[in-house]
Amino acid sequence: MPAHQLAIVTGTSSGIGDALTRMLLQREWRVVGISRRPAPIASSLYSHLPLDLGDVDSLTATLTSRLGQVVADAAVTRLALVNNAADVALLGQVDQLEPAGMLKAYAINVVAPVLLTGWILRSAPPNVPLRIVNLSSGAAVAPLPGLGAYSATKAALRMAGMVLAAELDMRHPPAGPSRDVSIWSYEPGVVETAMAQAVRNSSAETLPVVQWFQQLAANKKQRLPEDPAKEIADYMEADGHPRFGEQQSVIEQ
Repeated sequence: MPAHQLAIVTGTSSGIGDALTRMLLQREWRVVGISRRPAPIASSLYSHLPLDLGDVDSLTATLTSRLGQVVADAAVTRLALVNNAADVALLGQVDQLEPAGMLKAYAINVVAPVLLTGWILRSAPPNVPLRIVNLSSGAAVAPLPGLGAYSATKAALRMAGMVLAAELDMRHPPAGPSRDVSIWSYEPGVVETAMAQAVRNSSAETLPVVQWFQQLAANKKQRLPEDPAKEIADYMEADGHPRFGEQQSVIEQ
């Protein structure tokens, strides 16, 4: 039976992206995964698009040529975009950050998700429900020393989602016909992923709060990727969301 629910998920090669994709496939979604590395997922409902999200100059043209017909397929009854991929490699205190690394972090964490969002809004049939999930972080709203670049990019993506929601409301006021589009800024908390392991391996000079992350792991207080995957999948399948919503995690230092 063909899957009529279609999700585009970035960063499917590991972590939350991998867990979410597997959960969606179990729920009979069709999933297109986007990441540089291949994803270890074998399913007739899964297809992989190898893309470097840091190469933003060619992103829109590639999406149109490779996925335009897929998204516009009349058989699709529900559509979702999950901006999960992120670059946290640029760790360091703000006065030590290098411009090339900052530009790369902004390209992957902000520019690519915004371009993906704009592209899918323009490409999807207006009568198809669309769920946009932007993976955020507690670092987007709380200052964590050593995570300045990552925090700034996640804060920027959160605000971009809020602004887009306001713009959509201006185009489709609640009193009139409204396109069924909702945007969710989702903070999963601290999740046990390769990214979390890299953070824990940092020096205290680079990441002054590294001991906090190490203590979370030692006390087994990190979440498994399957936990946020379920919350995201449930959101994608539900109706009645506000235009913009968010789930914030609690950061206790």
